[in-house]
Amino acid sequence: MAIFITDECINCGACEPECPNNAIYEGGVEWTISEGTTVTDSYTLESGNVVLPDDTQAPVDEEIYFIVPDKCTECKGFHEEPQCAAVCPVDCCVPDRDRVETEEVLLERQARLHA
Repeated sequence: MAIFITDECINCGACEPECPNNAIYEGGVEWTISEGTTVTDSYTLESGNVVLPDDTQAPVDEEIYFIVPDKCTECKGFHEEPQCAAVCPVDCCVPDRDRVETEEVLLERQARLHA
């Protein structure tokens, strides 16, 4: 399952530099699929929308740090555990129970993001 940041986030930013997929952004910041990845062609988001690598996307949250589910691999292919959760001082980087994903799905996403 993807990781998400709860509203207990204190906006410390400790998680952001730890993400190997550049999936974590400060609240209110637009994001692109190409940032921190090797995506150079159109990419299909889980919503079904097809985007170009540098197309800006709306922030997932306006007030606290957020994780882009389309870029989150729970650090599979990079680390043994999600690095955002490992460094979060208030334990607000948690599994999203509404977005259950298998290790296979996460590794496939990692391969698409870092071809």
